This record gives sequence, C-alpha cells and structure tokens, in this order.
Amino acid sequence: MLSVLEYAVTVLKVNHVIVCGLYGCGSVVAAMTNQSYGIINKWLRNIKDVYRLHRDEVDALSSAEERVDRMVELNVIEQVYALAKTTVVQRAWRDRQGPHLHGWVYRLHDGIIHPVVEREPGSHIEDIYRFDFNT
Repeated sequence: MLSVLEYAVTVLKVNHVIVCGLYGCGSVVAAMTNQSYGIINKWLRNIKDVYRLHRDEVDALSSAEERVDRMVELNVIEQVYALAKTTVVQRAWRDRQGPHLHGWVYRLHDGIIHPVVEREPGSHIEDIYRFDFNT
C-alpha cells in the first residue's frame, strides 16, 4: 500500500485520497469474532485493534448489523488517520498542501456513499506521529 500511496502522492500528485469501506463488510464481521481464518488473521488484526479501541461504543449498539456498520465507519476513520501518520502524506502536506484525505462508506443496497471523515492538508496529528523533516 505504501508504494502505491507514494507513487500517487509524490509522482502523480493526486489531490484526493479516498478510503472507502463497505457497510456489512465480511472482514469486519470476521474480525469481531474469535474464529481463526489462517493467514488472514494477521490482516484482520488491524480491524480487531479498532474494535478494542471502540469496544464500549460498538457493544452498546442494539443489533449486530448496527455494530458491524459502526465498526466499518470506525475502521475507515482509523485508516484515514493511519494515512495521515505516513511520511508520504505529511511531506506532501508540507510541500504542496495536498492531498485531502477522505473516508467514505458505501452501502450496497442503495448505492449511496456516506462520508464519515475528512482530513484537510495539515490537519492536526498528535505530536508523537508528526515527523520533523528539518532534522
């Protein structure tokens, strides 16, 4: 993913990067269980981390569908933040005030895209994640 991101941001100079999730996502459903899926477990661990961080909020929802859909949204939000934490994005924000980062979720049955987060160039990043390119 980082090589694609770097090519898009540094070489192509894209102005927008979109992270798009899918309501009802099977990977999110799988990550919210203790089922073993073999090598996929490593990939699901990132989603499990999102669940761990937001478990109280997610578990308070009344239906399984609501819990999965909220987890999809939270995962998209966390993944957009993960992009903002990369040197690729931070350097581009410093050098050219781009790209904008967007987090969307798509619902298959109605075809509507729901924006859940946007990060403008230079958006706040906690100090521990902010790179100092001047040293």
